[in-house]
Amino acid sequence: MRDDAPPLTPQLLLHAYQAGVFPMADSRDDPEVFWVDPRLRGILPLGEFHVSRSLRRRMRNVSWTVTHNKNFEGIVDGCADRTDTWISHDIARLYSALHRMGHAHSLELWEDDQLVGGVYGVASGTAFFGESMFSRRKDASKVALAYLTTHLSKCGFTLFDTQFLTDHLASLGAIEVSRQHYHLLLHDALQSSANFNDYPPATLQEVLQRKTQTS
Repeated sequence: MRDDAPPLTPQLLLHAYQAGVFPMADSRDDPEVFWVDPRLRGILPLGEFHVSRSLRRRMRNVSWTVTHNKNFEGIVDGCADRTDTWISHDIARLYSALHRMGHAHSLELWEDDQLVGGVYGVASGTAFFGESMFSRRKDASKVALAYLTTHLSKCGFTLFDTQFLTDHLASLGAIEVSRQHYHLLLHDALQSSANFNDYPPATLQEVLQRKTQTS
């Protein structure tokens, strides 16, 4: 941020999401934050998540436990634990503050007592702004997204913002929309409310009822 910019607070960060922009930093130790409003925005239509045959087999064959908001900081740390990361110490601190305020949530995957993957994001209205995910086991991020999208649908969320479209996300059903179209979707999503904590984590059976894609 510029020297004359207002201090970056959790409230300002939430307002930025509601305005359609999100923060990034150049590195873990970078004290500067810049704001991003992509020309093309990635979204994952909640009713279009692709549960492939191979992912179904994977989910049936692992014994991972799914939790919500049990280790938010651990998920953020896991997402930032890479050579190049946009999640600076200051950004991570602000996400933790939003989590304590009830505006940021995590989904964890556990193998016994070991955190093996997960995803986190920010919620406002019926919009969920997915921030980052990580895997310490094969397909853990795919499994986390399968559970998360099922949960968001149950809770009444209507917009799952993935920020950018990657090949990984495209294979799961994500698409790109124009900046203008995204802002229209966001405006509509902010007119209603959804509560991430309305339901416990989805069951395997609920997730496997989702659409199947052959592969």
